[in-house]
Amino acid sequence: MKHGIYYAYWEKEWAADYIPYVVKVAKLGFDILEIGGAALPSMTDTQLKELKNAADANGIEITTGYGPAPAHDVGNPDTRGGAVEWYKKMFYGMAQIDSKKIGGALYSHWPIDYSQPVNKAEDWKYAVEGMRILSELAMPYGIQLNMESLNRFEGYLINTAQECVDFVKEVNCPNVWVMLDTFHMNIEETDISDAIRTAGNLLGHFHTGECNRMVPGKGRIPWREIGAALREIGYDKTVVMEPFVNTGGQVGSDIKIWRELIPDIDAETLDKDAADAVAFQRYMFDGKM
Repeated sequence: MKHGIYYAYWEKEWAADYIPYVVKVAKLGFDILEIGGAALPSMTDTQLKELKNAADANGIEITTGYGPAPAHDVGNPDTRGGAVEWYKKMFYGMAQIDSKKIGGALYSHWPIDYSQPVNKAEDWKYAVEGMRILSELAMPYGIQLNMESLNRFEGYLINTAQECVDFVKEVNCPNVWVMLDTFHMNIEETDISDAIRTAGNLLGHFHTGECNRMVPGKGRIPWREIGAALREIGYDKTVVMEPFVNTGGQVGSDIKIWRELIPDIDAETLDKDAADAVAFQRYMFDGKM
């Protein structure tokens, strides 16, 4: 498996310069940096080339994550046209930095505004249509689209591994895969290991994080069981931790970090925790330190 981390672990705002994080994660022992997809359409070719060169120089693979804004919801017929045009630009940007995987609630938007009515059956149908369109757009670039199963408080279309498998099978496109996240699974799944086995060979990307949103190893998620289940299904792909521990800013507001998870938090502490976590994760999943 290849192990990575999401850049926003260190950030309070979603906008960031990714190049310093490429260098940082390489030094901390990671294989992958996951960046935010929202920035890619506005980056120049020069900026994209500089990011790719930094990744190549440091031996880092770049994956992309995106929680679509309502305007980028391909599952909504009213926004689909504009969303498709936006995704064309994002896929182009991904191609320039050789990012071959994107994950998130690409079938909808994030987070859901529950003050508005929802119709799961109808929205599911439209989401399937939208993902078939995105699949066709991503295919020429060799980009894999990973449908993230979210907890009920952030989304309603896909909450469990079984729903994610059902959705991916209905879309029926070779570059559309299942994505699971231990934070969301801890809320929704009766048995996390069984959920991984349910995903089986459709699992294309895997996110890790504790029940408290800290790095793996600082909570109560059953990592040994998860590692065993991943090995059982023969999963040898990307594993990206997505911890959020900073209060304040747009990141803290969106993720609902209302208290200090780490006393006297500073950059040195964040780096040490990340380095310890990737060593822990490699041991639990791969049996390696």
